[in-house]
Amino acid sequence: MSQTLLLTSAGMRIQDEILKLLPKPPAEIKLAHIITASNEVNPHPWRDNDKKAMLKLGIQVEDIDVKGKTENELRRILKNKNVIYVQGGSPYYLLRYVIESGFDKVAKDLIDKGAIYIGASAGSYITCPTIEQALWKKPNRNTYGLADNGPAMDLVPFLIVAHYEPKFAESVIAGINKTKYPVKVLTDDQAILVKDGIMKLMEIKHVRRK
Repeated sequence: MSQTLLLTSAGMRIQDEILKLLPKPPAEIKLAHIITASNEVNPHPWRDNDKKAMLKLGIQVEDIDVKGKTENELRRILKNKNVIYVQGGSPYYLLRYVIESGFDKVAKDLIDKGAIYIGASAGSYITCPTIEQALWKKPNRNTYGLADNGPAMDLVPFLIVAHYEPKFAESVIAGINKTKYPVKVLTDDQAILVKDGIMKLMEIKHVRRK
């Protein structure tokens, strides 16, 4: 079965590329909207805006918080979902409950069976071998008891830095120089598609209007 991951910096901002990946018309898509990362960040307009965009496309969306869930509960809740969309917010908070709930195991099984994984910022970070890069731009983040460079889901063999802007160049370069992993840097207009191990950079094309 084909494995498909779309790792974005800003989620539904790249919705045209998301639409191209869907195996069915939007109205037939059942999407699990994993909102856990946004629990510790208020307000969270990106989460609400992404959901509005999904619903506008006709996608069937279910908000799911993995915190407090068991692996068996998540298998039941997610078993018929076509798309697993993991929202942005606090990366270490998200990873803590991804591991505690067993979501990491459930998601891997679903991806192997053909579900599409879409990550937005923190949702992209947790697919990496570690999320040490989450501290490069914000070294004072709360790590919620996790090791700075402890293991993440390890679905891809590289690290992702989301929301890149030139002002972050110095801290990102310093991080790249000390990590042992390859690093992919994304602006909010970019995403990485990983399909059966093949990586492709995707980018919004902005058209200048006259």
